[in-house]
Amino acid sequence: MAHCLIVAPIVASGAPALRDVLAGSLDAVLGRPNALGLPSRRRVVVLVVDGLGWEALAARAGHARTLTGGDRRRIVTGAPTTTAAALTTLATGVEPGVHGVVAYAALDPAQDLVVNQLHGFDSPGPASDRATLPGGWQRAATQFERATGEGVAALAVGPRHYATSGFTREALRGSTYVGARVIEERLPAAFGALRTAGRGIAYCYVPELDVAAHRDGWGSGEWTALLERVDGAVRDAVADLRSGETLLVTADHGMVDVPASAHVLLDGSGLLGDVRRLAGEPRLLHVHLVPDAEDAQARWAAALGAAADVRTRQQAIDEGWFGASVDSDVAPRIGDLLVASRGNAAFYATEDAPARGMVGQHGAWTPAERFVPLVRFDG
Repeated sequence: MAHCLIVAPIVASGAPALRDVLAGSLDAVLGRPNALGLPSRRRVVVLVVDGLGWEALAARAGHARTLTGGDRRRIVTGAPTTTAAALTTLATGVEPGVHGVVAYAALDPAQDLVVNQLHGFDSPGPASDRATLPGGWQRAATQFERATGEGVAALAVGPRHYATSGFTREALRGSTYVGARVIEERLPAAFGALRTAGRGIAYCYVPELDVAAHRDGWGSGEWTALLERVDGAVRDAVADLRSGETLLVTADHGMVDVPASAHVLLDGSGLLGDVRRLAGEPRLLHVHLVPDAEDAQARWAAALGAAADVRTRQQAIDEGWFGASVDSDVAPRIGDLLVASRGNAAFYATEDAPARGMVGQHGAWTPAERFVPLVRFDG
């Protein structure tokens, strides 16, 4: 059954949201009121389990007894439900319409090229023709910068190979990066470094479940085994919590398993004739049109029917798809049309699109994608 799109706005004002998690953690360390209702804390670690949706966690509750036994509530992630946008929202405390990372792959109007928002901050090798993003593309100050300005330690902990990535440099700006190879090493590394510093915040990242879901689906045995490992790591960290410490567990987005039968091929549909650039990802397309394209929204909506919600850029902005406001410099990065899957469909330009190999996907607004857990453990 297709899920209805929830709009106006996607992230309601005043509702608990991913944008509040790191910002609220820092406020708690600074002894200030915060959106999470946290008391004054010495140290807060935010564990982000990439792709762990609220619905998926509930469906596998028996494999995650620590996570489901904590002080747990449902929050909404940012829009779109994709890692580059959501992690930047978490790190900055503002929505994509302000920080500027509006998609998995987005148009850079100055270059008139579609650029990957996770890898586009990295300089390509001398033989590569891959497009890169200009300096200042990520437009907002981070909570790590705010923390260091207040004299508070600000750490990011994750796989070692992310330490020097361009996305880490831009989205986690101001943090000190600590590499930890496996899941079980990351929370001890985060709390250990904060205890040495005295007080502070740490972002701790687990990408392994997202990788497994893309390959095999969130319903797979591999995904479930990784969830059990995360739950065990959280259990051990909770047992070691000290007075004044809090561990928060959340996610950047949820996940939908997309069978091959739900792949919608656009090649030959007649819809691509007036498309200049196709950006976004299979569950949320950003369609950039040639000038004077006629009746494009009506044609896309008629062709895709109940499988998708189709909006113009201005409609999407007015409905809050990218936050309460969209800066004028950010708006051109958004497609002339937005095509969001309403059920488990994914949209591909051609039959041989590489992304067709992915089982687990995200990007759109279905409840499985947009709702994530926030689990709290206090020492």
